[in-house]
Amino acid sequence: MTYRTRHCGEFEASQIGEEVDASGWTARLRDHGGLVFIDLRDRSGVVQLVIDPEHAPKAIEVAQSIRVESVIHARGKVVARTDGTVNPNLPTGAIEILVDELDELAPSDPLPFQLDDENVDEALRIRHRALDLRRDEMQKNLKIRSQVTRIIRDHLEAQGFLELETPILTKSTPEGARDFVVPARLHPGSVYALPQSPQLFKQLYMMAGLERYYQIARCFRDEAQRADRQLEFTQLDLEMSFVERDEILDLAEDLYCRIWKEVLDIELPRPFPKMPHSEAILRFGSDKPDLRYGLEISDISELVRDSGFSVFKGAVESGGCVRALACPGGAGLSRKDLDELAEFAKEWGGKGLAYLLLDESGEVRSPIAKFLSEDELSGIRAATGANPGDAIFLAADTETVVVRVLGALRPHLAERFELADPNAWAMLFVVDFPLFGYNEDEQRWVAEHHMFTAPRAEDEDRIESDPGSVLSEAYDMVINGSEIASGSIRINRPELQERVFRTVGFSDEEAEERFGFLLRALHYGAPPHGGIAPGIDRTIMLLAGTDSIRDVIAFPKIAGGFDPLTDAPSPAADEQWRDLGLPIPPKPKSKDTEEQT
Repeated sequence: MTYRTRHCGEFEASQIGEEVDASGWTARLRDHGGLVFIDLRDRSGVVQLVIDPEHAPKAIEVAQSIRVESVIHARGKVVARTDGTVNPNLPTGAIEILVDELDELAPSDPLPFQLDDENVDEALRIRHRALDLRRDEMQKNLKIRSQVTRIIRDHLEAQGFLELETPILTKSTPEGARDFVVPARLHPGSVYALPQSPQLFKQLYMMAGLERYYQIARCFRDEAQRADRQLEFTQLDLEMSFVERDEILDLAEDLYCRIWKEVLDIELPRPFPKMPHSEAILRFGSDKPDLRYGLEISDISELVRDSGFSVFKGAVESGGCVRALACPGGAGLSRKDLDELAEFAKEWGGKGLAYLLLDESGEVRSPIAKFLSEDELSGIRAATGANPGDAIFLAADTETVVVRVLGALRPHLAERFELADPNAWAMLFVVDFPLFGYNEDEQRWVAEHHMFTAPRAEDEDRIESDPGSVLSEAYDMVINGSEIASGSIRINRPELQERVFRTVGFSDEEAEERFGFLLRALHYGAPPHGGIAPGIDRTIMLLAGTDSIRDVIAFPKIAGGFDPLTDAPSPAADEQWRDLGLPIPPKPKSKDTEEQT
């Protein structure tokens, strides 16, 4: 049996008069008083079938019995559509297939939801994912995904990269997100870990002299899920030897410009700007700022150091700061709106949110205006660039709290006032991250990026004496406020790596136990090397124009890491626990038992 002469979306007017075969899914079925029309769909698109009872009486019996989404095969002749029935929006809209024979290859049960319904519960969609993936949007997203990985391979192979693999079962690593662990049956009490990243193995490839490596890598992190985060995800992982930072950034820029051109036919402006981490935090309150709009943050601490407003004065005197940003059109916010913004600030750790509203004449309305001098008010307006009709929002607290509050407020206001051009692309490299951060809970220094990131050469001598002042050779690529890629130049000298280990609290014995394999390799000559790891899921999310990473992953998890498709995770059988040498956990109480207790 010949199932198809062409794919559904490939039939054309040049075939008029030809006998053809077509197979696919019944997308729509319409009975027009005897004549039956079927939209036949496959991956390529749709073609219309016409079943005429006088022409094909047996076929009409089949057509009248099938359901939507049943798989069918049709044999017939390509004919031109009559005047007035041509569909100019459909590639096959000038023709249809007059059916001679119709076969139902696989019937469909009644659908749990309609494919064109936009209000279907996500868990239901994922439970029936094979059906959900037939939707045009999901087909488009997965085609983009395939296109992007093809472009990546073409681009990197042409520049001498080797596609190499790294282990999935590996050693648990400290710091960062929690590892997923896999009990080792042959070594009771021991575990493997699923990789959060191929970091150390790709460095070993560089030490092995392979010089240019890449991988479309599956990675795993046991962390809370968000709209742009999954427990398992895919990243492009690459590493290069004998390079400096800007060579890696140029490579990433070249690749992403090619992806945007080939997928969206958009020429991205080049070069991508570079911004030091400290500047990003000061101006935007974030290390991944969205540059499609302004709302820049200004430090007005010195301006209000001796202010009559005790909150501002007290914050500065206690070593904190006062910062502000102006929101265009914000003067029209109601008292209820302003109260909601104050509550928003509290949710991010602030004590509240002060405001100044500038009416069209430039006069200031605010409960705190009476405590501020004219010089202070004019200075705040000048510092923030506020104009009549704008609102100025001010936060006073420790620098950490102020950055967190205004950094969250900025995109919140941008969304509310629709300040970001949805058709714009703002690309940015954030560079010069701190090498260390201080963990107040654990009372120790920790790596801001990871422990294998190189410090800037001019800062190496302060690793032990002043860790907080040491900047690193780490960098991020940010697109429209989303962190898309992260990378760094790596440490390639064993004594420097050991100094970093000690600074984050590892004894020499602990470092040897956890990373002895890396330290051994470093002792035999490691080239200067570095890399970057763009997130493929987040990249596709931007290209597809969706807000959820689950829309670009074929088989995602939902909240809590649950998979409605397979009902994973699921309890292990007692035999599995015993086989692994692990204690059998208590059985969860049934609902009836819980009600009795």
